[in-house]
Amino acid sequence: MIGIFDSGSGGLSVLREILRILPKERYIYFADNAFCPYGEKTPTFIQDRARTITGFLLSKGADIIVVACNTATAAAITTLRKEYPIKFIGMEPAVKPAALSSRTGVIGVLATAGTLKGSKYLTTKGLYEDNVKIAERVGKGFVELVERGVLDGHEAEETVRLSLQPLLDEGADRIVLGCTHYPFLKDVIQRLAGPQTRIIDPAPAVARHLLDVMMSEGLIREDGGPALPDITLAASGELDTVRRLLDSITDGSD
Repeated sequence: MIGIFDSGSGGLSVLREILRILPKERYIYFADNAFCPYGEKTPTFIQDRARTITGFLLSKGADIIVVACNTATAAAITTLRKEYPIKFIGMEPAVKPAALSSRTGVIGVLATAGTLKGSKYLTTKGLYEDNVKIAERVGKGFVELVERGVLDGHEAEETVRLSLQPLLDEGADRIVLGCTHYPFLKDVIQRLAGPQTRIIDPAPAVARHLLDVMMSEGLIREDGGPALPDITLAASGELDTVRRLLDSITDGSD
């Protein structure tokens, strides 16, 4: 069984990509929405939550865990890998593909404050910032929009515009989505950024990495699996928005 967790519903954007290549596996998804958002919380707090959630997922039979949250990856994945004897898959900052493909020499990164301060992001940024200008903004209010299920319309556009426009003003032609909630606002981001701007979501690469690790660890299901996605949901808060977003990525077939 694959365990997946996030500060809330955002990690479902990662699950969506995983289901494309591993549709027959069993999943348990935990939304820590009683404590969402993680972006401004301390690393110690996030590590404690990650331990609690990991214990829960293991108790339900998880064989591998995807930390489908950039902030939690930055704050806690090293700790989790030291303390638990299973494999953890984290979110990777998608700076590389943005930097290598940019035509203007400017890339924009939308992320939480916690991700932008994390060592994983800072290390990756350091590899490319001599070659491209990297402009950064916290996606203020993005997580809250997604948790409320507001994915389009005037409120979503105005909220997204405030954080996105400064990146466009600096000349960014690539926008990296550094939080798993943000892909649920991708249509709004693309519309405001225009067709000349490429929006980069790291989730497909994370899904491919999960497949590689599961193959090497012998964790791929051998019995063919169910006809429909086998997904269990759990949360520290309410489940209504999580269920609605899950339905939107599985066509209600969960």
